[in-house]
Amino acid sequence: MFSKACEYGIKAMIYIAQAGEGGRLVSLKEIAAEIQSPVAFTAKILQLLSREGILLSTKGAFGGFQLAAAADKINLAEIVKAIDGDRVFNGCGLGLKECNALKPCPVHFKFAAFREQLADMLQTTNLHELAAGLKKGVSFLYR
Repeated sequence: MFSKACEYGIKAMIYIAQAGEGGRLVSLKEIAAEIQSPVAFTAKILQLLSREGILLSTKGAFGGFQLAAAADKINLAEIVKAIDGDRVFNGCGLGLKECNALKPCPVHFKFAAFREQLADMLQTTNLHELAAGLKKGVSFLYR
């Protein structure tokens, strides 16, 4: 459903929201280790999120990453759009270039209902609530 970059991006943002409470900068190496992602790949994803204005990046020996807004103000839809674009919100379920109600793919109408539910979940789920689950130990970023 999401690209591997998007999966890592969501995990990274949740981790930064939890670990960066109080304005603490979170290092690239710490993030990559905590989400079990290659450092170079994680760096590219975080750079993209920084360019999109969702993350703040500080360079230097004591640098790192922090959220650009409060965790309760950043929803998953923003992260998904920044990394994967809007294909999950209006793309074809089978990946066809042209798929609509006039020229539907075989799963078009069934996928449309699922896509609406997914979009709603992504827009109404913020980083604060997901980071709270990590902090309480009721959810995990890896197994």
